[in-house]
Amino acid sequence: MTPIAPFNARQKLTLVFYSLLWLILTPFTFIHFGWKYLTRKPGYNRSRLSRYGLLFGKKIRKDGLLLHCASVGEVVATQTLVERILKANPEQVITISTTTTTGAERVTLLFADRVNHVYFPYDFPIFINAFLKKIRPNKVLINEMELWPNFCKACSTRGIPAYLINGRMSDKSKATYKKFPNLFLPMFNCFETICAQGQRDYDNYLELGIAPNRVILTNNIKFDLSFSDTDLHTANTIKETFDIGKKVILVGASTHDPEEQLLLDAYLQLSQHYPNLLLILVPRHPQRFEKVHQLLTSQKIQVNLMSEAKACSNSTQVLLCNQMGKLRSIYALADIAFVGGSLAEKGGHNALEPAAVGVPIIMGPSRYNNPAICAALESAKALVNVEGSADIVAACHEWLTHPKQRIAAGKAGENVLQENGGAIDKTLEIIK
Repeated sequence: MTPIAPFNARQKLTLVFYSLLWLILTPFTFIHFGWKYLTRKPGYNRSRLSRYGLLFGKKIRKDGLLLHCASVGEVVATQTLVERILKANPEQVITISTTTTTGAERVTLLFADRVNHVYFPYDFPIFINAFLKKIRPNKVLINEMELWPNFCKACSTRGIPAYLINGRMSDKSKATYKKFPNLFLPMFNCFETICAQGQRDYDNYLELGIAPNRVILTNNIKFDLSFSDTDLHTANTIKETFDIGKKVILVGASTHDPEEQLLLDAYLQLSQHYPNLLLILVPRHPQRFEKVHQLLTSQKIQVNLMSEAKACSNSTQVLLCNQMGKLRSIYALADIAFVGGSLAEKGGHNALEPAAVGVPIIMGPSRYNNPAICAALESAKALVNVEGSADIVAACHEWLTHPKQRIAAGKAGENVLQENGGAIDKTLEIIK
């Protein structure tokens, strides 16, 4: 393992104060867990005790690869990477950790029993050390920017090689890290290698003071996206179940408040000219499914719920996806896709998923999560910027009126993926 510079006295003291904050917070986190457990909230079972380093009753295969993904988006982003690792070595032990219930559910959905799942521990030394002693990883991969000082230090102390893969460092995050150099610079130096997903991220890591020999520009592994046979089979099942094979489909994907209302306003205008148009809404978070349903019914919108598996009629206006794990398959059915989090100031979600199946994309201006991806798609004319419902109407009207332009925009998106692929190959070579 590449040696790291020892912590100086100021850095050690900063880490002590940081750990004391966790000591103060821990009783509150446990009370929160206890309440959720007693009220039987989904996902709050004994498996969540791994957040305190306790893995009761879990048969975890040890001495393998630990991959940490914060939630659903990060799990999905690493799907192809995990599949490549398992294909090369089916006996490879992989444990994927998440911090959210939805992330845990996605791990199970994508990989079943081919990988282990655990909840990532809170960043307090006792919990971290108990967790690592139980998992006993021989290598750690952290995806994007889920970074914790005590965890990184514990890996370094134990001689466990750690890699930050598909590393993301926005200008906003860089400014935050710069405010606490004694806490975060030693953390970054605990990594064997930081694989930056874009030029902006690469430059920002260097500006934080990380040694250039620890940072490599690998590009974004999301460009190596591929749809599985399961995704396509599910798409066909949705099409047949809801009888939407002859519909023109506008997808509102990974939406936040107020994006559903903006899309609905646009849809109501467009449907006057395109009566065969169907809006499929896929809220980003499951806790908003019912709220979005109420939003639609309060405006007397004819809506079908995906959970009810009832065929759409001629009067159906909206198909609301109130189930997790269906978005990729829904993209495969789309004619046009709006990618959410972009009008709601959430930084925008993954625009490469619709591009991978040749679907033209609409997004708002908030794209700080994946600026390079969005810029490449917009430059290729696969993505159109919108500021509100009027712009959504204009963009959709243009593509629906001129299908050749819509098809060309979708093809341009596919080409962007092909031209920018290869990040997974580079990442695998680094972590071998």
